[in-house]
Amino acid sequence: MTQPSIAERIASRPAPSSVAVVGDATGGLIGWFLDGVTARLGARGHPIHRQDGRDAADVPAEVRVVLNAVSAESPRSFRRRSKDIFVVGLAELADSPSDMLQAGYTLLVRSLSNVFIPIVRNGGRPDAHFITMEQGFHRMLHDGDDGAFFDQVVQRLVPLAESRLVIDNEFVPDLPAELWEGDEHTEAIHRAGQRLAELNLLPAPWPIDELLSEEDLRHVMRLFGIGGLSYGNASSRHDGDRFWMSASGVDKSRLQTVGTEILMVTGYDAARGVIRLSVPPGVKPRRVSVDAIEHLTIYRQHPEVGGILHVHGWVPGASSTEVVYPCGTEELALEVAELVRQAPDPSRAVIGMKNHGITITGHSLDEILERVGPRIVRRVPMS
Repeated sequence: MTQPSIAERIASRPAPSSVAVVGDATGGLIGWFLDGVTARLGARGHPIHRQDGRDAADVPAEVRVVLNAVSAESPRSFRRRSKDIFVVGLAELADSPSDMLQAGYTLLVRSLSNVFIPIVRNGGRPDAHFITMEQGFHRMLHDGDDGAFFDQVVQRLVPLAESRLVIDNEFVPDLPAELWEGDEHTEAIHRAGQRLAELNLLPAPWPIDELLSEEDLRHVMRLFGIGGLSYGNASSRHDGDRFWMSASGVDKSRLQTVGTEILMVTGYDAARGVIRLSVPPGVKPRRVSVDAIEHLTIYRQHPEVGGILHVHGWVPGASSTEVVYPCGTEELALEVAELVRQAPDPSRAVIGMKNHGITITGHSLDEILERVGPRIVRRVPMS
């Protein structure tokens, strides 16, 4: 029996049934913000549960979205029961920091959020920022109209909260022996990582082990299977839908070892939302990059593509996605693959991911870096 496509699954997916508000959510700027947001979510048919409990056991089982109000000085995490619960952290900052992304991202990690919204008063008006785990960044400045401001917030929030994250991996020890040491494709990924380092396009990984308590770090590793955060990835088609891809949370300038730094993606179980990986026997593998679902979708829809590169940089003039979906979601995978299809030459496309970075297709990774590498700028335009 043929499994439904990603597009069919998204079209038939029900909206999240309810939203929980937890933490110190009364009074002040955060109380005003949450009152406006929950009123609009409720008007869209989302039941709202307001409570002070922070433990997952205190939140009704049907809740999928949690709005967690925390203190900027000592943010407390909301330890979700499962990765399917989407957590939005919020905090009022006393002053606007010189680097809002740095300050907000630290709060995101410490509060174990999918998205964090720091809010400050800017000239007497609220100034809110959306910050995602992938360093996506969006600013929303209040222009004096509460209705327009909250409509804008909810318009940003709902697509994020209703997206499906695909990060589970299934490791099958069936990689043929002749590939245990890699091949020309893994060598190309190794070269690509080195070239990105030479171009200064590899942001330093965030040291989550320094930002989280030992207990929270164990929880993150158990829930999401990650022990670190790093950015950018590369893949190279092996044959058919199978492709090699860089692992998550590793130094992208030193990609070499099969199973721990480079992995073979061999399929996707849509019913379970699981990426299948073929690994050598006896290896303790690392999780593949969170963007594996996006790369797989592009390879399946565009057989002429031989390599894909994703960096947190920009190429002026690149076409761009409209909604800031989190990396690793089915929705982002579909939107990027569609923009690749619309490109004059899908096998050589440069696609912007709004407020985040670019995905580049090519005949090979070497061809991508020769063609586009010198044109990539580190600063991603934010809107």
